[in-house]
Amino acid sequence: MDKEKDYSNLHRGLVLKYFWQVIRNFKIPFFVIIIGSIIGAGLDIYIPLQFLKLWNVLSSNNFELVSKARSIIIFISILGLIRWMFRRTVGFSNSYFQANVMAGLREQAFSYMIGHSHSFFSNNFGGSLTQKIGKYARAFEKLMDRLVNDGMPLIIRSIGTIIAIYTLDHKYAYILTVFCFVFLATALIYTKFKLKYDVIAAMSDTKTTGALADSISNHSSIQLFAGHDYEKERVGGIIQEQKKSTVFNWFLWEGLGSIQSFYFYVMEFVVFWIAIGDWRLGILTLPVIVLIQGYLGRLTENLWSFAGIVRTFYDGFADAQEMALVLNTPYEIDDVAPNELKNVKGEIVFNNITYIYENNNQKVFDNFSLTIKAGEKIALVGSSGAGKSTFVRLLMRLFNLKEGKILIDGIDISTISQKNLREKIGFVPQDPVLFHRTLLENIRYGRRDATDEEVKRAAELAHCDEFIANLPKGYETYVGERGIKLSGGERQRVAIARAILKNAPILILDEATSALDSESESLIQDALHNLIEGKTVIVIAHRLSTIRGMERIIVIQDGKIIEDGNHDKLLEIEDGVYRKLWNIQAGGFEIR
Repeated sequence: MDKEKDYSNLHRGLVLKYFWQVIRNFKIPFFVIIIGSIIGAGLDIYIPLQFLKLWNVLSSNNFELVSKARSIIIFISILGLIRWMFRRTVGFSNSYFQANVMAGLREQAFSYMIGHSHSFFSNNFGGSLTQKIGKYARAFEKLMDRLVNDGMPLIIRSIGTIIAIYTLDHKYAYILTVFCFVFLATALIYTKFKLKYDVIAAMSDTKTTGALADSISNHSSIQLFAGHDYEKERVGGIIQEQKKSTVFNWFLWEGLGSIQSFYFYVMEFVVFWIAIGDWRLGILTLPVIVLIQGYLGRLTENLWSFAGIVRTFYDGFADAQEMALVLNTPYEIDDVAPNELKNVKGEIVFNNITYIYENNNQKVFDNFSLTIKAGEKIALVGSSGAGKSTFVRLLMRLFNLKEGKILIDGIDISTISQKNLREKIGFVPQDPVLFHRTLLENIRYGRRDATDEEVKRAAELAHCDEFIANLPKGYETYVGERGIKLSGGERQRVAIARAILKNAPILILDEATSALDSESESLIQDALHNLIEGKTVIVIAHRLSTIRGMERIIVIQDGKIIEDGNHDKLLEIEDGVYRKLWNIQAGGFEIR
């Protein structure tokens, strides 16, 4: 699998690279944690050696050595206090450090992800992307906890234990060294073999999350099309696939645990078999045997956690790698030495543009040219797939051009920052999607520095105030995810209010009144008339009666302009596309 190969070759370093970008802002607590963990683990090894001295003094039964015994106890107490101070310092530092770094990682991930192109979000589930950010931050927490609580102590205690036992009897240190080498080598080889199954499990988890998010976010369609049983079976199948990969993955871990347990039994048997022989020969005293047993138990505990550390290590990096790949993916549309649009008049020129959809290699525009004069009001007409929506997305730099240029007031938009460009364009979509925020916040999104009074004035002009007045909390009403608590017409009036508030010099209306009933249409006709005054306006129209008063009507077919003129002129063309469409449509209102 390509993803498995990529992971083994690249992703651990990639994850660490992006982690470090945030960690470096908190270097002091980071190094305090590392140094404190090392000292604390070192004291865990050193203090038992002092107890051995105490046991030797007490076992002598020489009461004249009481003061020496007490001095050893005082020294042990001081060491214990020092260890306590370091552990508490590490604990508080780690709490501060992890909370700040995790917040930084979420900000890092979100700020970069949100800058990706329209195509990126079209090709990824929103729920999966959200999960990637959460897993990315939690992976750091998982890895840091393991490093501080287990990883660093394991290294120091294992090395320290072997050194301490070496000072007591070389032979046992050699035995433990061989055991540690065999144990760790087995764990590393096993976990490396198991890595591909970790990746499969992580991918299954992401797939399940995406499927759940897709179904839950489209619950209304499921209800309307009686798709409950179908979705239950479909999502259930994906969950079952995840279950299989998870169970197999966990069985592999149990296999490693079985091997490790066997190693421990063998080591314990060998060490104590030899120790009993040395005790019989007087080489080892009972206190030394007890100390070795204590060290052995602690070493066994530490090494047993090694598999868990390695598991966490791979799991953590597997969780973080998906977000690291997003962070490492260059923006499809990026700003390079951007110009700035100022005092926009609104002339728009499409100069010999060519655009091909990469996903299906479909050519939408081929050497397409169009000039829209500053302040001109035009409409785009054509069947579905003719290129109207692509026209708008190219103008707003949601897609990158393959060939040709689009200019606003003579400036190539590819040299204009996306932020600056889109600040100069107002857009009212056919199906507005709102934030799960208050109505006040949703309307203010058109111009985020607007006062409450300006927001409410825009709402009045778009006739939002009429339905808002009937809501218990008025402008403070939350509209639900994607605005689900509002009707289609209400959402569209909110979108129109945003555009009124924004007051951009270029305005795009994508069938802006399609979701409005006849009464609502008549209510906002004057508002739209005021909105388009003095602006360059592009209207995407399906109901032709809404655009009969436009200065120019552009008929597009297969990415080409086949008719261009006002309403009356286009009706004069026999067998014309516009004329045929007009003859089969009725209703609506005019934008004059």
